[in-house]
Amino acid sequence: MQEVPSPPRERRSIGWISLLAILAFAAAAGYAATKLPAHWVGVITADSRAASSVTAAVPPAPAPLPPAAAPSPDVPATGTTASVAPAPAADASTRLREEDHRPKFDSRVANAVPAPREAATQSSVQGVTDTEIRFGMAAPFSGPAREMGHQLKLGVDLAFAQANEEGGVHGRQLKLVTADDAYEPNRTLNAMKELFEQHKVFGFVENYGSPTALISVPYALERHTLYFGAFSGAPSLRRDPPDRYVFNYRAGYAEEADAIVHYLVRNRRLRPQDIGVLTQQDAYGEAGWEGVTKAMRTLRGGVPGEVFRMSYNRNTVNVDEAIAQLRRQRPAIKAVVLVATFRAAAKFIEKTRDLYPDMIYATISGVGSTGLASELMVLGPHYADGVICTQVTPAVDGYATVTMKYKNALAKYFPGEPADYSSLEAYLTASILIEGLRRAGPALDTESLVNVLESMQNYELGLGPKVSFGPSDHQALHKVWGTQLDKSGQYHAIDLE
Repeated sequence: MQEVPSPPRERRSIGWISLLAILAFAAAAGYAATKLPAHWVGVITADSRAASSVTAAVPPAPAPLPPAAAPSPDVPATGTTASVAPAPAADASTRLREEDHRPKFDSRVANAVPAPREAATQSSVQGVTDTEIRFGMAAPFSGPAREMGHQLKLGVDLAFAQANEEGGVHGRQLKLVTADDAYEPNRTLNAMKELFEQHKVFGFVENYGSPTALISVPYALERHTLYFGAFSGAPSLRRDPPDRYVFNYRAGYAEEADAIVHYLVRNRRLRPQDIGVLTQQDAYGEAGWEGVTKAMRTLRGGVPGEVFRMSYNRNTVNVDEAIAQLRRQRPAIKAVVLVATFRAAAKFIEKTRDLYPDMIYATISGVGSTGLASELMVLGPHYADGVICTQVTPAVDGYATVTMKYKNALAKYFPGEPADYSSLEAYLTASILIEGLRRAGPALDTESLVNVLESMQNYELGLGPKVSFGPSDHQALHKVWGTQLDKSGQYHAIDLE
């Protein structure tokens, strides 16, 4: 029997080493299987708290995977997605792709960038959107002065319609929103609030009235809001230096009154004491009165003198007391400057024309010249004949380029509406505003628009005098035109110089 030799000693040593290696490997695998998933859950949960776009909670950690299927620790965890399902059992047919194991986040948030500065600014400007610029007008649309509200709205709507048909201003359509204050100051504040706080207008254009301006102008100034081209020549809108957000188109009532008084003295050969004044009892009347008395002092070499004054209550045609004063006046006056609205002015002329057949009647533009002519023609041709009215626009029956443009647009957009001095004024006012908006550029806000308006110099609108503003002058024009009614109720130009 042959003896089998025992295994060499080296081979036994290698066997023990292999056994130890296997045990060590198994221990490491067990550690990995229990520790790595918890580590990943911790990282994912921490990141998900920082990601604002996550809409569902991180699900429980999946069951431990075999070491070969565990996610690589080199793949960073950046977030989670909603409704993450537990990983299925790994086999040849259902093994997930590597990227399916990676934590994900909403790419809409990840790729979001801050809005451009210009867009952010635009969205915060009241009354301005990508498609619209909204303006407000507080004016009388009821009561005795409602025709004035209609005419002013018509003029602004006309200019806006023209601009909108041409594409608007930098792609934005212009819109006018109105509120009725009935020419009563105690209703003006509510009208302004309605426009600014409910309709969210960008600014105000062509507000009507001097007494109402005492309410509306402070409201606009307190909110640093544009107050452009009001139908008023009152000094409260013409401070020195001017209020930053208040711009005027028209000459002031003082300038109109001065032009009338000088015309009556120089051209009609009257003495200052031959001229009396009928004033409405409010800021409108006071503005006209101050203009007349200032002109009188100038003509008297700076020496103050008596000026005969009559008055009546606003929004009425009750001029009986004024006429009683006129009857008592000695010596009798030869001319009356009417600082009145058209119905009250017409009533005064009706009741005094036959008593004083040679009386000269002169009004300022605030009367509403078209309404005055209509009222007088109802009474009869001799009531209208010879009545003087100062204007702040060229004659509507003339052939100036800007007047023709206005009348052509009126026929196109509002057929049937007659040409009117008040709507022409509003049309010109809005046209200047539109030019300012164009120059301000697409990134519009109130401050940039005011800066642009204050730099507008010698803008050619076709009026004769060029339109100019400046930091110390917020009145576009100082020109006063003269007109006179004939027996047919038509106004014709007269030279006031």
